[in-house]
Formats: sequence, structure tokens, C-alpha cells
Amino acid sequence: MRALDKSSAEISEYQVHKAGIIIKKDDPIASSYARKLQIWLSERKAQTSLDQISSDLDILIILGGDGTLLHCAETAARYSIPVIGINLGNLGFLTELSETECAPALEEILAGTVSMENRQMLKARLIQSGSQTEFRNALNDVVINKNTLDRLLYLSTKADDDYITTYKADGLIFSTPTGSTAYSLSAGGPLVHPGLATILVTPICPFMLSSRPIILPPDRIITSKYIVDKDSDASAKVIIDGQAAWEMYAGDILEVQTAEHPLQLITSKQRDYFTILRNKLKWGSND
Repeated sequence: MRALDKSSAEISEYQVHKAGIIIKKDDPIASSYARKLQIWLSERKAQTSLDQISSDLDILIILGGDGTLLHCAETAARYSIPVIGINLGNLGFLTELSETECAPALEEILAGTVSMENRQMLKARLIQSGSQTEFRNALNDVVINKNTLDRLLYLSTKADDDYITTYKADGLIFSTPTGSTAYSLSAGGPLVHPGLATILVTPICPFMLSSRPIILPPDRIITSKYIVDKDSDASAKVIIDGQAAWEMYAGDILEVQTAEHPLQLITSKQRDYFTILRNKLKWGSND
């Protein structure tokens, strides 16, 4: 494991000329808040763009929950746009700021001070009969999951050319440290601080108790081959940050590796990672 370069930093003299605002879909509360926010920003000489992500944005403001932020993460990372999340959803682990904290936080940002973390992302593609899909990126996780209840998946998995094992399980989760608090945690994976760069591999309901999660270096290319009878029409599905991506069939290979661009996530200076764990997940609680 290694730390991400400049994983956490406070940047002074940061300038915001144009802000993008992304609204949670079909949410009247988020839409109403966005209109107020546009007026608030224009009064402070900042241009705004609604529900569009372009390379000329200086900041991207997410109004919604973690799902809304995950939906925008790939594009924001590609354009190196810092993202701040205002939680109008339920859990709000990534969108950590509340409505009441929004204005003070944005005032600090407009005044030129930003507290920011680089969050590692993954990229994945599917290799089928010699052809391959385009890469898709994930902030939380890439998941292979079975399509039927009555059949285990057999997934022959390697790190570069090194054979790891053939997982016999309901599925397999490849996650970032950011994603270690999501599906991977529910499947028995470890908590990993987001300041580290790693790739977590967590089996879902493995057949053998000895089949445990493993943490791999961020520079390894991980492949997982779907093993099933050639004559079988059985399939599995690949899910990226909660969105269906591809169907896997016999002999298909999923390739997962660290993406080139991390997500620049603006964080609250009022709480650290462990405070969020305690508040959101009740981690370490005696209650």
C-alpha cells in the first residue's frame, strides 16, 4: 500500500470563476436549492452552469446524495474539477456537508481556501472473444455479480501474471479505499483509509470460509475470468458504481486497474474521516 500523492491538502488563493451545479434527479428540494444557490453565487460574481460538466468549471457542486456524486465522478476526475457534495439524500458519506454547512463552506472556497483530497479511482473493461470494451471508471467499486440464485460463479483471478485463486462465490468486488465503506464492507471487507492507494478484492458469500478479502498494490492489473461450461448460457453481470455495465459469459475476462486521474474531493474542515465513520456508520460505537 502507498499513500496517494498530495492526498490531502489545504490550497490557498483558489479562484472560482465558474461553478457547475448538479441536481439529484427528480428531486424538487434539490431543484429549489439549486435556484437559490445560483442567485447566491451570482451575487458573488461567480458564473454557474446547471446539470452540465465541462472543462471550464472551477468547482462542481453536487446537490443530492452519494449516488448523485458517483454518477458525476468519472467526468469530474477526467477534467480535474474539484467536487463538493451537499447532502440532500440519506447517508451522505461522500456528500458530507449538510445544507446549513453549505454557505459557510462555499464562502471559504470563494475566499480562496479549499481543503481537498485526491480519491483513487478504478477503471475496468471487459474482454470478450479477443475484443474489448472501452474503459469505464469507478470511484467506489467494480462488481461481478451472478444473474441467477441457484448457481455459484467461478472466477479465476490474477494480479498481473500471478495467479491468486479461483473464487467460488456469488460474486466479486473490486473496490477503492473510498469504496471500502460501501458494498465491500457489507461483504466482510476491511475499512481502508482513503489516503492510501490500494485495490481491494472482496468475495461475495464465498463457498469456502478460507476465501477472504485481499488488499493489493495500486499498480497491479487484476483480471478475473468467468469459468463456466462453454455450452452453458449462464451469465454474470458487471456493475460499476451501482450502474449495470456489461454481461459476462463463458471465457470473458474483466480487467481492473487504477485509473489515471483521481477525483479531487473537497472535504469539510470541521470533521475528519474517523468522525464521519462514527457519525455515519456508527463505527466504534458502544451503543
